[in-house]
Amino acid sequence: MSEFSELHDELRSVAADLLAKGTVDWPLLVSAGWIGLDAPEEAGGAGATFAEVAVICEELGRAAATTSYLGGAVLAIGALNSLQPNVSRDALLQAVVAGNTRTVLALPGTGGPAPFDLATTRLGWWVHGRASFAPDAAGAQRLLLPARDADGVAVLVDVAVDAPGLTVTEQPVLDETRRLATVTAEGVEVDEDAVWKFDGDTEEQLRKLTDRAALAVACDSLGVAQAMLDTTVSYTGVRQQFGRPIGSFQAVKHACADMLVTISVARQLVRAAIAAPEPTAISMAKAYATEAAVEVAGKAMQLHGGIGYTWESGVHVYLKRAALNRSLFGSPAEHRAKISARYR
Repeated sequence: MSEFSELHDELRSVAADLLAKGTVDWPLLVSAGWIGLDAPEEAGGAGATFAEVAVICEELGRAAATTSYLGGAVLAIGALNSLQPNVSRDALLQAVVAGNTRTVLALPGTGGPAPFDLATTRLGWWVHGRASFAPDAAGAQRLLLPARDADGVAVLVDVAVDAPGLTVTEQPVLDETRRLATVTAEGVEVDEDAVWKFDGDTEEQLRKLTDRAALAVACDSLGVAQAMLDTTVSYTGVRQQFGRPIGSFQAVKHACADMLVTISVARQLVRAAIAAPEPTAISMAKAYATEAAVEVAGKAMQLHGGIGYTWESGVHVYLKRAALNRSLFGSPAEHRAKISARYR
């Protein structure tokens, strides 16, 4: 990725400036061109790769920004890109990139990746199932439901959020910067042309979607951890104790150095997973980076002293986000179990 380092630095700088302005709504994400970063050019996208998407994910974590980027862009575009081209799919992809239709992949944050069942009867096609902790499903106009047909083959089903039998219920979580929801389908009737097949091996494509989600969260956690280190170094450089900055004390120096080392390891693992997105590398990045963010945010709160525990400091926002990231799309223990299973 070295040949793209200048592009990534520029993208990171623009993202940081944009996110520093405060509230980042959906139209602003569309106008910035972030929604269709890795969508094909013929669909109106930039034709970039996940490496560029990862830069945005990291900056969103660094700013602890409240957006619908994870579900409405990272997962939605990834899902549409993984499907066999057809008229309906192509039209929706173009509408998503243009910002005309808010579409979200109802990928559960915990549990199996295809929690819905597609039943075919002489009366039509019906979808049943439930996805919990689906990012950004609330507020979307259309949902892509990962389902299995009667033969157990994974497909994506395109449904409108106001379809009879479909309910989207927001799930309150400790982290107020993310919006998660439960999507329940109780006999939702769909047309045959709304059932879309994956392009290539269906199980591999479904796995790639869950891996993409896990890696995006790892990138977000990397941004969270970096923000906490930067904030802590800045604070300890100005906070006076016994007539000098507390950052000059050896114990504080060692704590900040430990945070830096932890983040450096996490960054290397995330970069390796982006460069070669195979399951083991992604599980290593997700397990380490999300756990590291919780550790770094916890140390940041301690090094801020009493003010770190106040609502005004803002450290709690990052700690809550890091804690949720650690659980979404596989806990560190679950990902380590995946890694160990590959070597048995």
